[in-house]
Amino acid sequence: MESVEQMEIVPGMDANQLVSTMEHCGFGAGRLAEAVSIYEEMLSGEYTRFFTLAGAMVPAGMRNIISGLIREGHIDVLVTTGANLVHDIIECFGHHRLGDPEAPDARLREDGLSRIYDVYLGDEEFVGLEELLQKILPERSETITGSKLLELLGSRLTDERSILRSAYDRKIPIFCPAISDSMIGLQAWLHRQTKNLSVDAFGDVDEIVELCYGVEKSGIVMIGGGVPKNFALQSMLVTPKSFDLAIQLTTDRPEFGGLSGATLSEAVSWGKVSSHARHVTVYSDATITLPIMVAAVLSRLQK
Repeated sequence: MESVEQMEIVPGMDANQLVSTMEHCGFGAGRLAEAVSIYEEMLSGEYTRFFTLAGAMVPAGMRNIISGLIREGHIDVLVTTGANLVHDIIECFGHHRLGDPEAPDARLREDGLSRIYDVYLGDEEFVGLEELLQKILPERSETITGSKLLELLGSRLTDERSILRSAYDRKIPIFCPAISDSMIGLQAWLHRQTKNLSVDAFGDVDEIVELCYGVEKSGIVMIGGGVPKNFALQSMLVTPKSFDLAIQLTTDRPEFGGLSGATLSEAVSWGKVSSHARHVTVYSDATITLPIMVAAVLSRLQK
């Protein structure tokens, strides 16, 4: 067993130097340092990189981190929620605002504001979203997959910091297995009342499973859990392969049996993650750990 080394903080430390001082610490500090080490291997090696993004991380301010990783070639497959994509589109023309998480919600509704903890969004942003989606949603005579629909949406956005636009420019597939559970789904349903649009949800399974079959070595970063995490892991499950590297940043705990808190050791028992894989789960708010992890690894790669 190695000894715990007491952290020392000095003025001017960068993210990499900070994380490096955590390598010989216990608890979450050591886990975050291990996540950075695994992520460095994932980005510097010949791995196909899967990235899953749950919840609503875009309203919290994580959008440019994800689109930047896409544009730099650090994400090969993205699986995310409809919420993140909805707010990605809103950021193309509007802004999320910080507010009081303790404000009376009935008063916020009277003022035309919707709240995501301490992030506010006005009704005007949703009106703008609806108008934009009705303009850019395609009319297609043939049935298309959900990932193809998202590719088409990305092609019609002009904001280069958009996740959808970045993925379109880099030819990176985005999968949103619960797309109907979002404002995009609602607007697509409205669009379908007068125009031709048919989306094959099971077609996405064909596409991601084919990608999983084609990988030599693979790594996965999971922000939160939910549908994105399961969709990626189950897709690898039906192949003879498993993920070779795996990182999960989550606030959920394993004791309640939910997938979002399930350990990556548990994923080994299913055959989703290799028994020889390097893997770590960091239990913390991903809006803290994701920026630190990415900043530290990009600093290492630059050097």
